[in-house]
Amino acid sequence: MNSRQNNLKAFNRLLDIMDELREKCPWDNKQTMQSLKNNTIEETFELADAIQNNDIPEIKNELGDLMLHLIFYSKIASESQLFDIGDVLNGICDKLVYRHPHIYGDVKVENEEEVKQNWEKLKLKEGRKSVLEGVPSSLPALIKAYRIQEKVKGIGFEFENNSQILNKIKEEINEFENEDDLENKEIEFGDVLFSLINYARYNQINPENALEKTNRKFISRFQMMEQLANESNKELSQLTINEMDKLWNDAKAFEK
Repeated sequence: MNSRQNNLKAFNRLLDIMDELREKCPWDNKQTMQSLKNNTIEETFELADAIQNNDIPEIKNELGDLMLHLIFYSKIASESQLFDIGDVLNGICDKLVYRHPHIYGDVKVENEEEVKQNWEKLKLKEGRKSVLEGVPSSLPALIKAYRIQEKVKGIGFEFENNSQILNKIKEEINEFENEDDLENKEIEFGDVLFSLINYARYNQINPENALEKTNRKFISRFQMMEQLANESNKELSQLTINEMDKLWNDAKAFEK
């Protein structure tokens, strides 16, 4: 049996198990799309963690959990004759063919950027009034800012070089520093963050990944500080800022 046949067999096995669980398991039987939603979000973040850690076995496990949820939603919908998994799969297949005319049609593209631009233009032809309609309102703010910037870049709304973006960052920082009203200061700080995210994206840096790496680095160093203080029979809360700064530098030395 070839790989494609094995994959289809595994997919059919999951469909059969889902049918049986939905029929016989009291917990599975009671689930709705609404009740599953938060669990799906959690599974997505667990997959993101596994990818961030480059934990291949865990990536495989989390993909399985997420696949189960996709099947689950489709099963629930099929029970009300709304749609089934076949409709879901054919829907994404049709969308992919339509949005890749350079593969399935006679459109010519020179590079990745032209592919992205065509993608956004095609979505507008599908009836969307704005290129930003596809950005979920519930996305975390940092990720949402990144996606907004990607979307508008797709239609050419983009700075020409790094210098322009850096000037924009300086402009936003200046406006932040010169604002006294707390509410307005918060808005200006948001502008600073948005510009920094734009600078990262322009330089092909994912700001979410960058910030998460810094978060993990900080946690590691701080916990090492706590360990070093404990070994000296001290508590961090009782140290001066200069003493804590020395421990911070000592903790950094352990990373080298």
